[in-house]
Amino acid sequence: MPHGLELGGPITVLHVDDDPALSALVRRALARRGHTVIGVATGDEALSRLQEGGVDVVALDHSLAAETGFDVLARVGPRDRRPPIVYVTASADARLAVEALKNGADDYVIKDTSADFFDLLVAALEQALERWRLKRARAESERAVREAKDRAELLLKEVNHRVANSLGLVAAMVRMQASILDDEQAKSALRETQTRIAAVAGVHRHLYASQTVGEVEIAEYLGHLLGELGTSMRGEGAMHDIVTSLAPIVVKTDHAVSLGVIVGELVTNAFKYAYRDTGSGEIRVGAEAVGDRVVVTVADDGVGWDGTDEARGTGLGSKIVKAMSRNLDAQIAWSRGTVGTTVTIDFPRVGAAPAATDTGA
Repeated sequence: MPHGLELGGPITVLHVDDDPALSALVRRALARRGHTVIGVATGDEALSRLQEGGVDVVALDHSLAAETGFDVLARVGPRDRRPPIVYVTASADARLAVEALKNGADDYVIKDTSADFFDLLVAALEQALERWRLKRARAESERAVREAKDRAELLLKEVNHRVANSLGLVAAMVRMQASILDDEQAKSALRETQTRIAAVAGVHRHLYASQTVGEVEIAEYLGHLLGELGTSMRGEGAMHDIVTSLAPIVVKTDHAVSLGVIVGELVTNAFKYAYRDTGSGEIRVGAEAVGDRVVVTVADDGVGWDGTDEARGTGLGSKIVKAMSRNLDAQIAWSRGTVGTTVTIDFPRVGAAPAATDTGA
């Protein structure tokens, strides 16, 4: 492979030409620039010498005794595995030069016996090597960037994995703590805390398994979160069904965390209070993209609450919803129908402009 990589430094040229007199003139012209020339007369000799290494650039003549330069180009291998090649031809036919470039030559020079030819050949060889050097350096830089990016993503996935596991452990400890308490209010508060921890852990678990970094697909994330939440709440005797209609929308990671906490709070409240007087019921969670915004809804057919009535619990859930809505730059609206409640969370999509105002309750 080429080794004369310093700009303007001496280079080693493999000159493939079966004309001894011209080879001597080329050697002399290159020597005046401090370069070294290795002369061979056939394609086989050229290929053998290239395999030995130590060649920076090749000057390949079109007309050889037993073959043409095209035949040598066909056997010399791809550009990334051999030195750059300057094609030398006595023909002024541009079609031949174009064909040489198509077949793998990096440049070409029209051969004659004038002094200009030797100057042009030297310049073409030096420039071909310099272009090769720059291309190789760019490729190495891009490779280093890709490797660094891959390492960073792998490390980030491992961090997300560890965070998810740690949060899972904390949630388990909270659940154990709740199980040994007699105070129902304290037990309920710990269960809600467990749900909030699970919402954050779910994002990190999703990121660990995802191919993207910094983004979460909310249909999968919320679907998994709601499945766990439904199982947990039904285990406490609340026999409600969660029905989802979630479009596959990608949001930023921090938006996913806030959204997961909000939805978890709203669904938990619906489980606890919506059907308190009527038995079991349905809780519907939907998500759709509307223009440059995401609209998420949580609805039930229970007793109804418009967001202004006195809170039935401690009121902490409402405070958390308001705080998380600010993180989302979301507009949140409660509406009470003939039966039940619908809560709408409306926030900007990834890359969309933030909402001008925040009308969250």
